[in-house]
Amino acid sequence: MTALAPEPITRPADVAAELAALLAPGSALRRNEPLARRTTLRVGGPAEIYVEPADESELAKALRFCRDHDVPFFLLGRGSNLLIRDGGIRGVVIHLGAPAFSRIAVEGEQFRCGAGAKLKDIALTAKRHGLGGLEFLEGIPGNLGGALRMNAGAMNAWTFEGVASLRFMDYNGVAHDRAAREVETTYRSCPLLKSAVALGAVLKGRPAPREQIEAKLAECQQKRWTSQPKEPSAGCIFKNTKTVPAGRLVDELGLKGTRVGGAVVSDVHGNFIINDGTATARDVLALIEVIRTAARAERGIELDTEVEIVGEEE
Repeated sequence: MTALAPEPITRPADVAAELAALLAPGSALRRNEPLARRTTLRVGGPAEIYVEPADESELAKALRFCRDHDVPFFLLGRGSNLLIRDGGIRGVVIHLGAPAFSRIAVEGEQFRCGAGAKLKDIALTAKRHGLGGLEFLEGIPGNLGGALRMNAGAMNAWTFEGVASLRFMDYNGVAHDRAAREVETTYRSCPLLKSAVALGAVLKGRPAPREQIEAKLAECQQKRWTSQPKEPSAGCIFKNTKTVPAGRLVDELGLKGTRVGGAVVSDVHGNFIINDGTATARDVLALIEVIRTAARAERGIELDTEVEIVGEEE
């Protein structure tokens, strides 16, 4: 006899109840969890259902549950490079915030790091062990999972340049390890992680004098704090074009300081939109369109967003 597929669950309360019953006590599940405070831009609506799995086995349970019951899900990292609309995110939001996903273990000249590990912590751990090559991570806000998914970069270096192997989980809840050389990456993207969850990676360091490491870290910190605004932002809003960096284009268009509600184009860097403390996601989206319209009308350039835009309209 062929087993019948589980029926989809449509009511959020029922989804939450069934998923909560499936997860172990060490995992967290909450309804209507505010997400604005979990993003660096500090805007956006709530998660219909928010889950923090305790470990990989609990993550696998959540992914299989969503697959079997046709429940949409979204992976939330540290919330940088992310714009959540004011209506929030329907379905399940999964955050790898448990300690099991944040470990950093030094193994000779390599680091075995969980997806939840902060990039700054990885860079500082490397310094303590006299290993260089990862200093640029200090200049990228966020955690390793997000950096892997975006192949994030800073100081002319890219995340996957420092990766020896990647650990990920497919949406069927099965974990895999793959050598970095076998993983396709592009500018600001790792296509594999568009349909899989980054669990962590083995990163490569190299022995270096402590003074050299500290000088490189200081350079990364200085560049970040002098070239980026201190107010809440999502990082770079637009991808650079083939002809001109997006920040320079915004500056040439005279749009620095342009405001929609509480969203403002930064005076420090034209590719940043800051939140003055009162912005909504609607404000930010409207300001993005002001910039895109000006670039198209005045320069014939179509700007593509680098920031990930998700969620529902309010």
